[in-house]
Amino acid sequence: MRIPFNASERCTLGIEWELMLVDRETRELASGASELLPGIVPEGASEHPFAKHELFESTIEVITGICGTVPDALADLSRTVDELAGPVHDRGLAMICSGTHPFTDWRTQQISPGERYQKLLDDMQWLGRRLQIFGVHVHVGVRNPDKAVHFVNALTAYVPHFLALSASSPFWTGSDTGLASARSKVFEGLPTAGLPFMLDDWDEFERYMETLLKTRAIASIKEVWWDIRPHPDFGTVELRICDGIPTLREVGAVAAMSQCLVDMFDREVDKGYTLPRPKGWVVRENKWRAVRYGLDAEIITGGDHRLVPVRQALLELVQDLSPTAERLGCLQQLEHVRAIVDGGASYERQRAVAAASGGDLTAVVDALVEEFETGEPVVLRPPAPGQGAPGAV
Repeated sequence: MRIPFNASERCTLGIEWELMLVDRETRELASGASELLPGIVPEGASEHPFAKHELFESTIEVITGICGTVPDALADLSRTVDELAGPVHDRGLAMICSGTHPFTDWRTQQISPGERYQKLLDDMQWLGRRLQIFGVHVHVGVRNPDKAVHFVNALTAYVPHFLALSASSPFWTGSDTGLASARSKVFEGLPTAGLPFMLDDWDEFERYMETLLKTRAIASIKEVWWDIRPHPDFGTVELRICDGIPTLREVGAVAAMSQCLVDMFDREVDKGYTLPRPKGWVVRENKWRAVRYGLDAEIITGGDHRLVPVRQALLELVQDLSPTAERLGCLQQLEHVRAIVDGGASYERQRAVAAASGGDLTAVVDALVEEFETGEPVVLRPPAPGQGAPGAV
């Protein structure tokens, strides 16, 4: 089976940002996408090019076009959000983003119209119906398919970095899960989601997809929802590991890390170097540590399997990627990683708001609304180390 790979120019960028619609009075998730989206469709078009339906009517996915730089991509997202802001406000709603809604029950959600969504629910049943989760996906352009496979393998070493930085789903249907990223575990319930398989080249990717299609495990290769995957139609590597991210500035930090890493890999391969391919068990263990402890995790690194605090690993990564970021025009966005490490990721901020309000999770939604609308994180206190031993299994 041949799968065409529509090669992209080196390290072009695209971002998908899944936004929640919430009622300003109840703070619950609110259906409204089918009413809102037709009202912002450009004249003569059948749909908005950068605002889309998702599985639930309480979600609108805002996407970019093909961008050259992180600032360009953020400007793209901002323009579409600005188009939505008025109609959303007029309906008594607000937009927020985090990996999960703090307390809305997934059983209350209205499914978006469309055969694709109904098929997903028919196939996945309970696993599909509870997908009340939200993420940020970053596409980075790749020039040939074999490179895309090698980049996916190498990027798995950075799964804990991306997940700890973006973790924003400590709550699920009104309870604190004890996790930094409950979204990750909900999504892993799907049979073709989670960490990617380590493959040798594009030929092996094609054989794997052919097997899934032939055995009716999937109907389309788009149904392989790995945390990091090649995207043949777009000619990209797609990083899907991140939780929903509350502010545009934090989206920029994740996008800068993504673009810089892929650019660095691309240049190393062009020089004849072989990219590292981490052990699968190390990748799985490191992902779990980020899911559980977020920025307080200690991750396994190096051939000698040393433990390194993920905060330290992130700061070292920023330093290593800074020359690349300067060349790509995203140094300011990459540097914001330091601000998140210092001020706290969203899961920490949400817990701080909940603690300060006596456990009132509507206050957490209010803080998320404020963060989305102002672009500034709500930080009540410096982040404190998490309870328990971050390196414990």
